[in-house]
Amino acid sequence: MSDPLSEGTGGRRIDEATGTETMGHEWDGIEELNTPLPRWWVILFYACILFAIGYVILYPAIPLRHGSTPGLLHWTSRGAFTREMAAAQAARRPVLHALAVTPIDAVPQNPALMREAIAGGRAAFKVNCAPCHGAGAAGSIGYPNLNDDDWLWGGTLDAIQTTITHGIRYPGDDQTRMSMMPSFGADKILTDNQIADVASHVRSLSGLEPRASAAAHRGAAIFAANCVVCHGADGHGNRAVGAPNLADHIWLYGGARAQVIGSITNAHHGVMPAWAGRLDPVTIKMLAIYVHSLGGGEGFAAAAPAGAGTAGHGQP
Repeated sequence: MSDPLSEGTGGRRIDEATGTETMGHEWDGIEELNTPLPRWWVILFYACILFAIGYVILYPAIPLRHGSTPGLLHWTSRGAFTREMAAAQAARRPVLHALAVTPIDAVPQNPALMREAIAGGRAAFKVNCAPCHGAGAAGSIGYPNLNDDDWLWGGTLDAIQTTITHGIRYPGDDQTRMSMMPSFGADKILTDNQIADVASHVRSLSGLEPRASAAAHRGAAIFAANCVVCHGADGHGNRAVGAPNLADHIWLYGGARAQVIGSITNAHHGVMPAWAGRLDPVTIKMLAIYVHSLGGGEGFAAAAPAGAGTAGHGQP
């Protein structure tokens, strides 16, 4: 005898427990209920379909062999970015022009222009200089700290601009900053014992070792014969030839005894790129102003905050 609930329904019936019609399917006594989808879900589903159709019509959507369908609006993210960049450049054009025609030493006299230059220099520094000098310009071994007041080739705005423009020991730029300390050990100019004595003397200049020691006394005589011509009798260095100050507590390659001996034995000839040709003159000017503003800049005491060093510090 057939189930009266399933007559005329293609084998489907009303489930007694839930009151819901079944789908007519049964697996080992388990039946599938024909539970309708929530109305809100169905409406949202069809709305998404309509949205997708509209999107395909209005925007680039269907891939083609050499591009995609352009869409009625002809909008692209690349085009929008190009327009935004053009608008930003147009907005900055008056500032960039003012920076271009204003001598770098005169920029601090214009507070508004100075703020724009520092902001632009900070952005350029993060992209071009932070990989070596660090995001905060604190540097590391072999990369100078630009926040201090120790300078190898000068810390005025003009000196910093020159260093950034022409780089340090950079091949291909005939105006690059150049200094070549001999490798006193590798070139067999001094013996290991003599280098150790010179290291004692150099470290004594900044109080890291006693000056009255026999090693420092012997090193002073060797220093006078080989190093004074660049670093000076007192070890305070000479910016004209890029010779660092050895009497302070700032060391580019480290002030530990082994590090000083290593620097004397094998001189460090670090290279900084010449940014002329890589960056436009206005960007270089902004970089110089930003570096000068970091905390130890020279030549303009009233500048908001003063600036810091650019090229190698404290290498013996």
